[in-house]
Amino acid sequence: MARDRYRDRLATLRTDVVLFGELVVERYESAVAAAANGDLRAADRIVSGDSEINRRYLELEGDCIDLIARNQPVAGDLRLITASFKILTDLERIADLATNLAERTEYGSEVHPAVDLGSLGLAAGEMVAAAVDAYENDDRAACRAVAADDDTLDSDCAAATQRIIRELLAERAGDDERVRTADTTTRGLLTVRDIERVGDHAVNIAARTLYMLDSDDELLY
Repeated sequence: MARDRYRDRLATLRTDVVLFGELVVERYESAVAAAANGDLRAADRIVSGDSEINRRYLELEGDCIDLIARNQPVAGDLRLITASFKILTDLERIADLATNLAERTEYGSEVHPAVDLGSLGLAAGEMVAAAVDAYENDDRAACRAVAADDDTLDSDCAAATQRIIRELLAERAGDDERVRTADTTTRGLLTVRDIERVGDHAVNIAARTLYMLDSDDELLY
């Protein structure tokens, strides 16, 4: 009977991590849309909801610790719990990056026009969603596909950064215009950096899933 409860708790943990991942992806995609559209109300909702994300993260982290402490799992079960623990951390950090985007939207400066926020931001969100699906479904091929997609995202982020810098160097304007340009340039560079980091966290999730399934550290380093 106790063993049945343990198996149920493992299954529940996995389901809860997936649901948390879906919530984080939803928040991130909302933050991208708010930033692209200058939607201050949506941005404020995302910022104010960060404490709830943190609370849920700590609850699930506690579940992982409790499972290890009470049951002393080995082999595959231990890999599932430790992978879940690591994945939760990556998801919480993605939620923090969503909050960063929303806070910059609240600040009011527009995203630099060299950044295709809709395309770039949502590509990273799709990677996170794919990584969470891979964790849910034991999908090894999807884990490797997320890592491959990250190469494209990195290239696109580098290209956006180069466009921002080129436009900054070419700028010829008065004092007021230079202040506005500095604001949009800073926001653009920070936004690109954060989107790239979202992609990195998606790869981390895929890497931990692959290790959970096969003790395969191919994507960890």
